[in-house]
Amino acid sequence: MTRSKTEIRAVLLEELGNIAPDIDMQAVDPGADLREALDIDSMDFLNLVTAIHHRLGIDIPEIDYPKFATLAGAVAYIDGKLKLRQP
Repeated sequence: MTRSKTEIRAVLLEELGNIAPDIDMQAVDPGADLREALDIDSMDFLNLVTAIHHRLGIDIPEIDYPKFATLAGAVAYIDGKLKLRQP
C-alpha cells in the first residue's frame, strides 16, 4: 500500500500526539528539531520510532534516527522507505 506524504505526516503527527498530548501538533514547524520543539526525551523519541515501525511496517535502523530530527525529514525518510517497498 502506498501512502502520500500528507498521509505519512498525519501518521507522524498522531504518534507524536500520543507522546506529547499537550502540544498543538498542527503548529509544529516542519523544519524545527522535534526533540526541542516538543520537549521529548530520548525514550519518547525511541517510542516514536518504534510506533512508526509498527504502524507502517518499515525498519528504521538506529543509524537513520537523525533523519527523524525534523518533521519534514521524517516524512521524507518514511516516504523513501515506503517507495523502496513498491514492486
